Amino acid sequence: MIERREVTHAVAAALAAGSGKPVGRGAIPPGGEPPYYLLVAVSTTLSGPPLADENPDMSVVYQVTAVTGPAPSTPGSYAVAEQAEWMADKARTVLLGRDPNTGQWLHPITVTGATVYGRHLDTEPGGSSDPSDAIIDNVQRFRFDLTPA
Repeated sequence: MIERREVTHAVAAALAAGSGKPVGRGAIPPGGEPPYYLLVAVSTTLSGPPLADENPDMSVVYQVTAVTGPAPSTPGSYAVAEQAEWMADKARTVLLGRDPNTGQWLHPITVTGATVYGRHLDTEPGGSSDPSDAIIDNVQRFRFDLTPA
């Protein structure tokens, strides 16, 4: 059976490497200064061949929140919607982008014992874009479909 914890680590590693921004898995990343991403698993579905009923395949939906805000170490800094939108665009590029010549994923998501065969933008619930909120975010949900390797 595919371990969701392994998938979470792989998605977080790909997003951090591809974006150059820290990724917190369910919590603010070490350091805690924006900009950063928050990654939270919101649902998991198991499926498989109806006769074997081993549920070997897995689909996981992750919420990726791009967070921008004032940097505590920089007096007078503030959150800007432009940065949150850039980070949301970057997350989509990292998690969904393909090489137009080969069709291969631009950023591999490597899970021990499994193959990621599908990646989708599941929903984009929104976020906060009011500068008076101090922190501006953009929320997207991505679905990853896996099968045992």
